Amino acid sequence: MAIDPGRLRDWPIPEIEQTYTERDTMLYALGLGLGADPLDTRQLRYVYEQDLQALPSMAVVLGYPGFWLGNEETGADWRKVLHGEQGFEIFKPLPAKGSVIGRSRVTGLFDKGAGKGAVLLSERDVVDKASGELLCRLTSTTMLRGDGGFGGPSGPLPAPHPMPERAPDLSSRIATSPNAALIYRLSGDYNPLHADPEVARKAGFDKPILHGLCTFGVVCRALVELCCDDDPKRLVKMQVRFSSPVYPGETIVTEVWKDGDGAVSFRAKVAERDIVVINNGAATIAAA
Repeated sequence: MAIDPGRLRDWPIPEIEQTYTERDTMLYALGLGLGADPLDTRQLRYVYEQDLQALPSMAVVLGYPGFWLGNEETGADWRKVLHGEQGFEIFKPLPAKGSVIGRSRVTGLFDKGAGKGAVLLSERDVVDKASGELLCRLTSTTMLRGDGGFGGPSGPLPAPHPMPERAPDLSSRIATSPNAALIYRLSGDYNPLHADPEVARKAGFDKPILHGLCTFGVVCRALVELCCDDDPKRLVKMQVRFSSPVYPGETIVTEVWKDGDGAVSFRAKVAERDIVVINNGAATIAAA
């Protein structure tokens, strides 16, 4: 089925009501490798119910509508869908448990031409069910690699965040575990690409890859440690561009540049292959 741009722009993404518990918050953190050192009190705050805190990146698993592009009626070739960019803005610190409503919408659709694909922009508001307050807004860019040439506009698209040319000011190394994807998927993304070796091989990978949003969460964890004095409430905005997959068990090296006035630039590499996996990162750090 060919893509119908009007239909896709107006696609009624289902509103999601979700109740999550402290167990869900701890499971999300465990999927990022937190708690690997059970004596590290900085990690314990995310995986132990005493004074439990939620990382701001946990917003990506709240009010998630599922892989709605997999519905054939959208006209998109779901086999060629690629997550290109992800961001969040936190308006109120995420509670460690609660009930939320996720409201998602398509905000843009651009045609890069036949053979080049299309670009879909979307947003999701996560709202506290009890108070109606907006907790956070998520932004996402999705590459529809099989759906270009429908005659739509080619832009304008947001430009990637420019990276400094000097050496980074700060860096950290976080090792992922070989079973990281098997833990992270329990937070809601059950794509077999991250669990089934045969599916991964058919997709062109040597073995299952780590979820891009798991890498996103590991880098969020690094930013909290490097830039926020271990206070997750201070990381209020984060935007990245995905550039290459990570294999479970690899070490993620996050490099940070301080831009001033609470703004930072960052990127992430895997140490074992010296390849950039997250690029053009920008974050906003609130004052203590």
